[in-house]
Order: sequence, then structure tokens, then C-alpha cells
Amino acid sequence: MKTIISWNVNGIRAAETKGLYKFLKEESPDILCLQETKAQKEQLTEKFINPEGYTSYWVQAVKKGYSGVVMYVKNSFGQPISVFPIDIPEFDDEGRALFLEFPDFTLLGAYFPNSQPEGKRLDYKLRFCNAVLEKCSEFEKSGKNVIITGDYNIAHKPIDLANPKRNEKNPGYLPEEREWMDVFTEKGWVDTFRQFSQEPNQYTWWSYRFHAREKNIGWRLDYFCVNKDFSEQIKSSTIMEQVMGSDHCPVKLEIK
Repeated sequence: MKTIISWNVNGIRAAETKGLYKFLKEESPDILCLQETKAQKEQLTEKFINPEGYTSYWVQAVKKGYSGVVMYVKNSFGQPISVFPIDIPEFDDEGRALFLEFPDFTLLGAYFPNSQPEGKRLDYKLRFCNAVLEKCSEFEKSGKNVIITGDYNIAHKPIDLANPKRNEKNPGYLPEEREWMDVFTEKGWVDTFRQFSQEPNQYTWWSYRFHAREKNIGWRLDYFCVNKDFSEQIKSSTIMEQVMGSDHCPVKLEIK
């Protein structure tokens, strides 16, 4: 069985002080995908770059302290055949996405843009979403299994956030974002969490304000999605809501 964990850590250096690498050691996933690292690799110590037993792969923003993705792959799991960004400058410059190609599947770790208040970056976000869909569909059509994980910054359905009516004009739940998720799933991409659970009140992000996490007033923004054929090989897809250290919690995928 293979295990992959994804987590928006909201700053890798801050997460390190809150037990990130203790979490990695205890959970011991085959792959750990982190988003919003907010750091350049050259700013970090060896602990961040080479945790014991893992090899790291990075994509970072040109702007310091912003965005960024890292993937830690357990050495015993075997390293990827190839590693590459999304290869579109406007997204690579913000460190938005990194592909790891393995013999059994291609994994995309992605930090989807926030559409911002009043949809100021909605066009940018939808361009990114469409680029992800196009690239991953190409892999799927060539016969490869694909896993797309990370912080999508979208709550897809009313069940995926605590106050859907109140948030219909807010970033992450804009009609255009939900429509893209509709198209995405209609094209055969499976939201693995909903493959196993249709229960409400299950979230992956909570505002730091108003004791939102304590009250479980949250949003489900973090996903593992796979192509339809590969969904049959998924053993479980869960939310690790008890894990602290960020305004997001990790999500975990187990593959048969």
C-alpha cells in the first residue's frame, strides 16, 4: 500500500516550529506534498531540504516569502523518473505546481491561486485551473494514472463549507470556481474524499479569526483527485483534522 499526504503549511519555517518534521517521522508517508512554503530553498537549512529518509523536490516563487511547493519522497519508495513544473511562466514564476512521474502514476502537487476579494485574480486562477486540467488530461489520455493534490482554494459544493449562502460572492466559492470544478469532475476526475464520505461538516481550512476551528466553521479546500480508472485502486481518502500547525490540516490518500 502506498500513502501520500498533502498539506498547505502556510509557511514551512513556521510549520517546522510547530512539529512538521516530527509529523513526517511519525506518519512516515511514502510522499509528503506541501504547499505555500513561503521560502526559497537556499534560505533553508539541511533539515528542510533532506529530512532523514527522504529526498525533496522544490518549485518556488520568484517573489520571496510567497507561494511555493515541495514534495518529499521516501528513499525506499523509489525516486521519480522525471520531475518538471507546469512549464507556463506566469505559474512557474509563482511556484504553483510540480509534477513527479513514477512508474505507476504521475503526481501533481499544486497550490491553486486564491481568486482574491471581488475576484481580482479570478482570470489568473481559471487560467491555472484550465492549464492543470489540460496537462493532466494529456497524461491520462496517454494511458497514465494521475493524482492531482494540493490546496485547490475551491469549495466545490454547499456541503464543502459551513456557510455556503453567506459566501457565494467570496473567493473560493465564486460561481465561476464551482463551475470549473463541475467541468473538472464531469470530465471524469474523481474527488476521492467524496468517493468514501458524503458526510457534512468535514473541512480542511479554518480562519484564524472568531475561533473558527474550535467551532468547526470551515471550508474543504484540499483535495486528492484522480482519473476515473485509477479511483478503483484508492483504498481510503481522509482528512486529518486533528493535526495542528497551520490554518489547513493535512489530507491523506492510501493506494492499494
